[in-house]
Formats: sequence, C-alpha cells, structure tokens
Amino acid sequence: MAPAAASGGSTLPSGFSVFTTFPDLLFIFEFVFGGLVWILVASSLVPWPLVQGWVMFVSVFCFVATTTLIVLYIIGAHGGETSWVTLDAGYHCTAALFYLSASVLEALAAITMQEGFTFRHYHENIAAVVFSYVATLLYVIHAVFSLIRWKSS
Repeated sequence: MAPAAASGGSTLPSGFSVFTTFPDLLFIFEFVFGGLVWILVASSLVPWPLVQGWVMFVSVFCFVATTTLIVLYIIGAHGGETSWVTLDAGYHCTAALFYLSASVLEALAAITMQEGFTFRHYHENIAAVVFSYVATLLYVIHAVFSLIRWKSS
C-alpha cells in the first residue's frame, strides 16, 4: 500500500485499506443508508407513482454502483491509475445530485399524502425521507473529498 493511500492522499486505496481511509470509509454508510431508502420506498405507498419510481431508480442505481465500486477497490482493479480518481469524483457528484433530487421528491410526496393512506405508510415515507437525506449528505461529503483528491492527483 502506498503511503498516500494510507494518509488520504491522491491515490485510491486497494484491499481492505478501503475500510480505513477517508472518504472511502463512507462507502459502508452509503451502502447501509441507500439500502434502507430502497427498502422503505419499496414497502411504502406514495401518492405519485412516478416519484416512487425515481426514488427507487436512484436508490437501486446508487446501491449497485457503490457496491460495484467498493468491490473493485478491494480487489485493486484500479491499479493506481488517475482515471479512476476521476471516475470516483464523477460518480459521487452524480450520486449526490441524484439523491438530492430523490430526497426532495420523496419529502414532497410525504408532505402531500392524502386520505386513504394509513399512519404506517406515512411513517414509512417519513423514515425514507430522513434516510434519503442522510444518504445525500454522505454522498455530498464523499463527493467533496473525492474532488479534493482528484484535484491533487
């Protein structure tokens, strides 16, 4: 492992050092909170199916992409190339933007829930909104630090 990877420098970590470097440690939390959003939105009812479709797309896409990236980093597929640093920064910026839009739409859907929805469905939507905003914050923090790493590479 290169010294820059251990100290959070301009290279991407490989192996299990992914779990000890910042911002790559955030992969775990993005994975967990993204999965919670996915589960809650899939089990709840929303007044607008298109909103639920977009939130599901964002949560599933980011869940799969985050899982793929962390596995590729663990097996060292990047080989220390700087193009992967660009990919990492681009992905996290896109994911942060997607999650922000999904969070706003999910919050709007929860606010405008009308008659015919049970209190349980309302609580599931509120929980999905909270976890979606937490996932958005995690992706924004990861994007900022990925952009800093990209600029220094």
